[in-house]
Amino acid sequence: MHVPGPLKYILHFASPASPIDYLKIPIQTLKVSSLGTHNLLGLAKAKGARILVASTSEVYGDPQVHPQTEDYWGHVNPIGPRGVYDEAKRFQEAITMAYHTYHGLETRIVRIFNTYGPRMRLNDGRVLPAFIGQALRGEDLTVFGDGRQTRSFCYVDDLVEGIYRLLLSDYAGPVNVGNPGEITIAQFAEEAIKLTGTKQKAICKPLPTDDPMQRQPDITLARKLLNWEPKVDRAEGLKITYDYFKGLTPEELNEKDHFSFEGYARK
Repeated sequence: MHVPGPLKYILHFASPASPIDYLKIPIQTLKVSSLGTHNLLGLAKAKGARILVASTSEVYGDPQVHPQTEDYWGHVNPIGPRGVYDEAKRFQEAITMAYHTYHGLETRIVRIFNTYGPRMRLNDGRVLPAFIGQALRGEDLTVFGDGRQTRSFCYVDDLVEGIYRLLLSDYAGPVNVGNPGEITIAQFAEEAIKLTGTKQKAICKPLPTDDPMQRQPDITLARKLLNWEPKVDRAEGLKITYDYFKGLTPEELNEKDHFSFEGYARK
């Protein structure tokens, strides 16, 4: 890879992150976090640049440690349907650390937990826009499994601040950036119904294969290293996000997929 001129920082965020997306393009998902990361690490080495890679809480898989700390190795099914994303990100972390230890490259790894905010795609399979979109369309809210699985939602402004602080820090290892406020999916559905003022109910459907039952970041390291913690509580963040979706046109609310994969070759 060649980029003319000097580079100080490289931020690698390229990858599908929604299950709907990476199940459509599994091989490309694996490639962007393996070959793509390799190329960017080589570029960073050539330019003497610092590189930050966006990892994910999915490296913990369906965790057997709760909340999840950075020293937990995870519980991942490498050949399951989610493995194309989980293992791609685990490899991304491994090769990034190899470049750091072998070449002395300045690397930063952020493990991003569930994030939300305005301008999300309504139909990409993530629970928050799915619930709000269903409520605004007058549909029942779809809960997968019995709704007892948990998630921890971080507002996007808080996430960006944490990433920026990590980029400028002196720490090379992985750092969790997320909101430790844990909630069950069933409780979250009730919050969405209350927020939108709709009359729909939550209905249960089978749980997807290898769907994590718990997700909560331990952000002790981020607090200590970065002097960072989330500031926007869920009620405030949800209102901002809902106000954005409420302003969409009926055509936008009913669009089935806001992203085209036609440009991806089946390789």
